[in-house]
Amino acid sequence: MPESPSFEEMTRLPLVYRIPGMDSPAVRRDIVYRTAGETSLRMDVYSPGGGEKTRLSAVVLIHGGPVPGASPKDWGVFTSYGRLLAASGFVAVTFNHRFGAPDRLLDAAADVDSAIAHVRAEADALGIDPDRIALWAFSGGGPFLSAALRDRPSFVRAIVAFYAVLDLRAKPPGASAAVTDEMRRDFSPLVHLGAEGPAIAPIFLARAGLDHPFLNGPMDRFVQEALARNLTLELMNHAAGRHGFDILDDDARSREIIARTLEFPQARLQE
Repeated sequence: MPESPSFEEMTRLPLVYRIPGMDSPAVRRDIVYRTAGETSLRMDVYSPGGGEKTRLSAVVLIHGGPVPGASPKDWGVFTSYGRLLAASGFVAVTFNHRFGAPDRLLDAAADVDSAIAHVRAEADALGIDPDRIALWAFSGGGPFLSAALRDRPSFVRAIVAFYAVLDLRAKPPGASAAVTDEMRRDFSPLVHLGAEGPAIAPIFLARAGLDHPFLNGPMDRFVQEALARNLTLELMNHAAGRHGFDILDDDARSREIIARTLEFPQARLQE
């Protein structure tokens, strides 16, 4: 297995997959979507080039954590995804939230909600169809899919999770006491598969076969529960993939998974 890069090196890595048009999106940077105390929380919005006055479906990318003192929207993985999605005909939204430590879980969840609300409220200015939105979470961003799975807003048409945390109830070694058992349940997407209400949006999962058991175990249980409830679910497993295979493993399987992931919201957001 290749040696893993340092965290700093990883923040600069682009996606291992490219398509024509990624070099020419329209990008609106550093839009303030929320002010929390003295902190201005910012997002970037990537749109297809050309300036057409049409409303497009949006994909909101939710970064993971805890990551202290960072600006994930500026990392190579998210700038690449922004450009890739814009070249694929979507408006892509990347943003920073405050999941810098376990005790900021509630703050970060409020930020995620605010970012989604801002995108919908400013849909005219951003060229977005506010009723056709996909949520795409990565790694420690998985818990922030809980609200969409619990409340099932009609505007969320697809849910995507890449190597994501989908059940917090089993505490890992050294788990922070700042995250209570109640919070662990509330922020476990798996729990909300059984909630009463409207149908759950179609779900796409990408699994890294070489990932830590504390990530893959919950994901596997999520799949079993989703199938038991006969939900619309698609799973792709990169058997030799590492956590972050979309930037770390430059191979055919990584590219195949990313390409298929792009097709998933394209179909769902047109329904």
